[in-house]
Amino acid sequence: MSDFIDKAKDLAKDLTHKAREAVTDHADTIEGGIDKAAKFVDEKTKGKYADKIETVQAKAREAVEKLAAGKEGGGGDGTGGAEPDADEGAG
Repeated sequence: MSDFIDKAKDLAKDLTHKAREAVTDHADTIEGGIDKAAKFVDEKTKGKYADKIETVQAKAREAVEKLAAGKEGGGGDGTGGAEPDADEGAG
């Protein structure tokens, strides 16, 4: 069973690396799609949810930027970044 878990972790690392590369290579296109989708939804809802759309749009763009910079919040080890920052709790 341990062998299976190790293989799954390796696969997760590989997929994370490939996703990060894809986002890095196509960040401008992805951000353009985010903007286009936000504009479409805003037009269809006649501006009723403009503030929420802007918030989601900003968060999506942040996620793309973080992934492109290699800082998606996880260590790429399948833990989802479970290790706390050294600065947390100090202060």
